Amino acid sequence: MKKNAALVFFFFVLFSKAQDKIVIEKENIVRIETVLASDEMEGRAIFTPGVEKASAFIENEFKNIGLSFYGDLQSYRQEFDVKGKKANNVVGVLLGRSKPDEYVVFSAHYDHLGLKKNGKDKVYNGANDDASGTTAVIALAKYFKENNQNERTILFVAFTGEEVGGYGSKFFSNSINAKQVVAMFNIEMIGTESKWGKDAAYITGFEKSDFGKILQQNLKNSNFNFYPDPYPSQQLFYRSDNARLAALGVPAHTISTSKMDVEPNYHELSDEIETLDLSNMTEIIKAIAISSGTIINGLDTPSRVIE
Repeated sequence: MKKNAALVFFFFVLFSKAQDKIVIEKENIVRIETVLASDEMEGRAIFTPGVEKASAFIENEFKNIGLSFYGDLQSYRQEFDVKGKKANNVVGVLLGRSKPDEYVVFSAHYDHLGLKKNGKDKVYNGANDDASGTTAVIALAKYFKENNQNERTILFVAFTGEEVGGYGSKFFSNSINAKQVVAMFNIEMIGTESKWGKDAAYITGFEKSDFGKILQQNLKNSNFNFYPDPYPSQQLFYRSDNARLAALGVPAHTISTSKMDVEPNYHELSDEIETLDLSNMTEIIKAIAISSGTIINGLDTPSRVIE
């Protein structure tokens, strides 16, 4: 016990020093979110020029950050077919220093609903769903690359096809050895305040592993809180891209703030960047980074999902 406590203390000293030098900046969050939720992306529906533009943008961000390619891929694009049509995830890798064969996944879906056939406003911008989560993944990739302290390998994944059946996460889950995946942080709709207000988010399937308890323990000296999913009747644990790996036993959970009982812009044309609290969203992304620390650095291993 004393040895483990000493290791944890040593980690937090190093992590605190790293935080002083490396920050997640709101300006970068605004920049990324603004591009992904712009009319130029045409609602990012799968199989459209708009989603291709979004993919290219994410690929370029991963390139600028300096991430490696996944597996045998020759680019950041993980391509696959859906009923004879081409689609792709975007995957970047940050190799672990001492545990390269143990993986931690940060993910979000970058597709949305596309264009409405008629009306003055035709673009389903999907600012919260899920440009917010994709923005978080890109920002976290930059943070961990600059921090350069990850003992486990980190995979940053932007899925496509979530809105039409989870095709991207299904393909990715089949491409990886689930036994090597230590945890999955799936990020979905974090642009609005939670039911508890600012500095709070919930974790789907909280009771299915000790993933959430580890995250909250790592935030014990902060003002931020993670809560269990307050909307159990909506079965959110099974409705996002975490579900595929969770079904294979991975502690794969979704982090969200969306008030699913009263969220006025969910799957509406009004889901635009002006409806988001980007300052609070930045703090949520920071909290995710801090809360993942002991998992990233190999000090904590969440229990496997229990069904």
